[in-house]
Amino acid sequence: MASYKVVEIFTSINGEGRRAGQLALFIRFPKCNLHCSYCDTSWANTDSAAYTELTEDELYDEIKKNGIRNITLTGGEPLLQPEIGVLLHKLAADNTLSVEIETNGSISIEEFSRLKNPPLFTLDYKLPGSGMEKYMKVENFAYLKPEDTVKFVAGSRQDLERAREIIAGFQLTQKCSVYISPVFGAIAPAEIVEFMKQYRLNGVNLQLQLHKIIWDPQQRGV
Repeated sequence: MASYKVVEIFTSINGEGRRAGQLALFIRFPKCNLHCSYCDTSWANTDSAAYTELTEDELYDEIKKNGIRNITLTGGEPLLQPEIGVLLHKLAADNTLSVEIETNGSISIEEFSRLKNPPLFTLDYKLPGSGMEKYMKVENFAYLKPEDTVKFVAGSRQDLERAREIIAGFQLTQKCSVYISPVFGAIAPAEIVEFMKQYRLNGVNLQLQLHKIIWDPQQRGV
């Protein structure tokens, strides 16, 4: 039986993405292979991060006991978890659940996209300001479904220009939902709106992180 390191499980609203404002059960896994300049969960990526080890059956029991239908697997980077496929297969067998994976764009989603009842992917594309763009696997775009999301976190005009290039070059608005989110405190949302207007970015959504508006931006478990 597979087991997983989990740094926190909590219920809150989805702060971003297609289900923003809806209740979700968040399962946060430790470790990430990237080091983004603006990371707001770096505490979960360290060797010293406290965790509880749970099997797929124990995680499933926690999910069912909670009673929330929307399940968000986040991190860290959830796809780095050994045998994450075992957990995804188990969750896919329950049609009452809606499972979302927040993934950083550097790991192939091909295997997981082929599940009979695949999870929803919220796939980051790391822009120049993150310092991590060179690790992006653009081949992941081929596996996206209309229900999936590509998210760009922009902190500058350069980031916005690069996001526009990627959106157009891969015709992302024809594949899935597309969101641009500001690096918190680095760029005004109004600047992103003006950029969207300037380039007529039809089908692109401005996204604000609700959890950072409702609660202290540094607060965990919300």
